[in-house]
Amino acid sequence: MMRTLFELPEIPVIPVTGQDAGYPIGRIFCVGRNYAAHAAEMGFEVDREAPFYFTKSPAAAVLTGASVPYPPGTENYHYEMEMAIAIGAPVFRASRQEALAAIHSCGCALDMTRRDLQIRNREKGRPWSLGKDVEGSAVFAPLTPIAEMGEIGPQRIHLAVNGETRQDGTLAELIWKLEEIVMDLSGYYHLRPGDLIMTGTPAGVGPVAPGDVLTGGVDGLEPISLTITAPE
Repeated sequence: MMRTLFELPEIPVIPVTGQDAGYPIGRIFCVGRNYAAHAAEMGFEVDREAPFYFTKSPAAAVLTGASVPYPPGTENYHYEMEMAIAIGAPVFRASRQEALAAIHSCGCALDMTRRDLQIRNREKGRPWSLGKDVEGSAVFAPLTPIAEMGEIGPQRIHLAVNGETRQDGTLAELIWKLEEIVMDLSGYYHLRPGDLIMTGTPAGVGPVAPGDVLTGGVDGLEPISLTITAPE
């Protein structure tokens, strides 16, 4: 094997409840506007023709409990509470049954967003990368095997900032269900173990400031937290 000129920072490995081995992060896909009320608060109607996606770099990932500096280049940094699903088997052009079988586990996640840059670039028809692919912006709590979740739908999903509830919904509000997301996305990618999919956020997104502490949860999953510190 060829030696490398330098070492890259390690990508976090997400703990899995009840297991000794963790889940290594390969790719991070994110579903946009997958809750109708959130789409409305952003000024959009839901596109029910098909899901749409953006990505985050694995280098943007941190684990729950992290303290992350308020990022440069923004004056409107937002939280988005989500549930992530983790792929556990290779799948391509999946049927509904294959898609369900490919989901290994799920967990709480935060999709932190430079909202001002996202909106500015969206209005100019440019990619969202500066708004979405931000260092420390993909936050993951420990994963729970999907079999332990039961039927997906009634579980509450919620987030608080400094103890004040800001987002409060249920997974029943998901427009595109978990297996539908995997079915669609696997029509474009050979999904494989290590792939994480953040499934969207309910209404109530908003800004954070240095010193804020975010706490969130989904019924049946390990909770998530993030502290925003002063800019570097």
